[in-house]
Parts: sequence; C-alpha cells; structure tokens
Amino acid sequence: MEEDWARVTFRFCPQCGTKLQWGFKFCPSCGEKIPGAAVASGLEDTSASPNISPSKVDKALKDSSGCHGSTEGDNVECTTSSPKQNPVKRGVKKAATVEFTSPRSGRGKARLFQPVEEGGKAEGPTMDISSPGSSPNSKSLFKAKKAKHTAALEPLENGMEMTDMTGRKWTLVQLLSQSMTELMYQVVQKGSKTTSSESSYILKMGAKDGRIFNEQNFLQRAAKPVSVDKWIKQHNMDLLGIPSCVGFGFHSDSYRFLIFSTIGQSLPSVMQDNKLLPEKTVLHLTCRLLDVLHYIHSNEYVHGDVTAENVYIQTGHPTQVYLVGYSHAFRYCPSGRHVEYSEGRRALPEGPLDFISLDAHKGVAPSRRSDLQSLGYCMLHWHTGVLPWSALADPDKVATLKQRYMGDVPALLSHCLGRKRDSSGFRSYLTAVAALQYTEQPDYSELKAKLSAALSQLGGYLDEPLVF
Repeated sequence: MEEDWARVTFRFCPQCGTKLQWGFKFCPSCGEKIPGAAVASGLEDTSASPNISPSKVDKALKDSSGCHGSTEGDNVECTTSSPKQNPVKRGVKKAATVEFTSPRSGRGKARLFQPVEEGGKAEGPTMDISSPGSSPNSKSLFKAKKAKHTAALEPLENGMEMTDMTGRKWTLVQLLSQSMTELMYQVVQKGSKTTSSESSYILKMGAKDGRIFNEQNFLQRAAKPVSVDKWIKQHNMDLLGIPSCVGFGFHSDSYRFLIFSTIGQSLPSVMQDNKLLPEKTVLHLTCRLLDVLHYIHSNEYVHGDVTAENVYIQTGHPTQVYLVGYSHAFRYCPSGRHVEYSEGRRALPEGPLDFISLDAHKGVAPSRRSDLQSLGYCMLHWHTGVLPWSALADPDKVATLKQRYMGDVPALLSHCLGRKRDSSGFRSYLTAVAALQYTEQPDYSELKAKLSAALSQLGGYLDEPLVF
C-alpha cells in the first residue's frame, strides 16, 4: 500500500477541488482539514474513480450560457449523509458541479441534523456556544492551523483582452485593487462605444483552483438571476444585494475570472475619513445585509466572511447595499441536512481576528449563526470603532474574550458604547444571536423587525438614503 501511495503525487480537496500535494493537512485555498481516511481508503481506486477535479467541473460548465450555468448542475451533490461512502470517491454523482460540504475525517462518524423550521429549536444533540464542552480553551482550539499562502498574482497590463466561455471579449481598463490571491479590474465589453461607469463591469481574477473556484460554484448554484428575482418578488422587496455575475472564463490555464455588473464602492471607500457611522446608518445597513443572509442561508450556504470590505454601496443609489466576496461560501446544509458540530476541523481564517465568529476560532465549519455573529461584531465596530479584543493578536485570547462577552451582552455593549449609553437595536440583535444554537435557524423576520423599530425611534427609515 505504501508503494502505491508513493507513486501518487497529489490529490484534490473534497471541499473546493484544489490540487493538493502529499502531506498537506489543510487545504491552502479553503482552509478545510484534509480527511486522513482518504489516504487509506482511496488508493486502490484513484485511477478508476473520478476525483473532485476542477478540470472536470470546468468541462461541464462550458455548456453554460453564462456565469450562472444551467439548472442541470443542481442535481449533482457532494453529500455527507452517507457515512459508508469512500472519502475519495464521494462528492461525484455525474461529475458536473462540485458542492461544498464538510469532509469527514474517518468513516462512520459523520452525523447530520435535519434543519428546523424558522424560529424553532433544533432536534437532536446540539452544541451551545457557551457550554463548558465548547470552551475556547479546549484542545481542539489549539489544533487549528493557518492555511498556507498561495503565490501572489501578477497584475496584467491595461488594454489586454480576456475572452469568457461564451466568446465575449472584455478589455481591461484599470486595476482597481490587488491582494495576494485576487485582482480586481474595471473592464468593458469589446465593441462598447464608451468606457463610462454605466457601461463598465468588474473582472475578478484568482488562481484557477483557488478560492475563486468556490465563489463561481456558489454563484452558479445558489445565486442565479432567476432565483434572486423570484425571491425578490416573493418577499416584496425592491432589491436583494447579491452581485450579478454575467460571465466567467480562464486566462493562461492558471487563472479563473468572473465578470460582475458594477455595484459601486466598498463601505470603507464610502466612509473615507469618517471612521464611525451613525447608529441609524448601522441599523439600516444591518437590515439590508440581513435580507441577503436570509436568502443565502435559505439556499443551504453561509457567506463565511462578513466584513466591511465585502459590503458595497451603489454609486448614486445610497439605498442599494450589496454583500460581495463569496470565495469563503460554505454549504452548511447539503441536501437539507445540517453538518455536525465538530471542533478542530478547519484552519483559522487568514486576516484580522476581530470579526470572525467564535465557531471559526474553534475550527468548526461555519453555520448560520456564524454569519450573524460576524455581522454583530461589524455593527459595533462601524458605530464605535472598538471591540474588547481589538488590541489582541493571540487568537486564543481573542476567542476567550468573545466567549465571555457572548454570555454577557450588556457588558459587551457597556464596553463599546459606554456605561451611559444604550441601544435597543444593538441589544436585541446581539442577545438573539448569542442565544442561537449551532444548527438552529434564526428568525430573520424578528431580527429585522426589531432593528427596523429601533431605526424608526431614531427617525430613520429603510427607504431613505444611507447617511455617511
């Protein structure tokens, strides 16, 4: 068996499809822990069984007419509901579109919970975030390792043409932003007579098998324009702030890109020199973002990276708020069954620790409450500029404080707002989120109603422009 494995140079992450070298314990792209059982159980059939390879997904995606693909891909599942399934084989039924579910370390140990009705309690064993067994000082907390960095992307020259999978050509106009893993460009479709903002689009590029692979699959599965429009009509909304992906393609066999309609500026750019936001603005933003999270969660996904950098305000339309950045999107409820609470399964997310959920600190796969926790931390920071753990760099110390204040919301508000101030909107939201169980479905309508009521008391309304 060891001789056979010695000839296998790489395998694929069952979460995002990234190609992995032998010895990797965590995926360098999505941070998911690689199941150890895959080594023993998958060797004999690696040549015969289909791996979760992005190349096979890409082949199936070529039949799509746009970024959102066809509905046929929705029939393909990467389910975790069968504990007898081979960890290397599972995830493919028709080798079309990869689902994002939590890989299991070992066989016969995975248990999934049925989702509960809105506002109800989860059946079966659940893990309270304040229970002794889930203390941030537990051993599993210290097992979480940071994901390895991927090579930085080199910027492309302005004027270069990119061709998407439908044959449309896009011209790079200007580099908007750059990070270690992504490039953002303003682009125009070739043949357009103007390069004004009205006719421009955004091109987002990343490593072909990196996190942008996750984002593309989320958009194709859960954020098709027809699905978003249907949700808007059903809930009598004016807008649902999910960016519209109008195309995708590849560059130099190493990069994958997505094309989006322009959605304005990021929240930090809009704030500019204003370091703090008025309470009315924060409550208004939160209501808009809750609408987006409600939709995402209802489609079996969580966002996984709720931060100010992923909140955009449409230029000229300050009532239009978008939540972007779905490269960390995670399918928490495959086939309608919630993944199990299990600590130490995922690497600690990269970047600032301020806004990640307590579940993330413990290496637990994100759930609905994880997104709402992160949004709560953002609310406090947008309005006050401080959090009790902002000055700390040790993840364990940050997790300890988050655990402490999760069980004492009044103390958290006192620390951030001051002893003489109070906010019914902040208090009601944070209290409700702190009480959520891992598998429990939040009552989005109740959360939004209380925030709206607090907004009205301050003289604000959801249909008026945001004030910065």
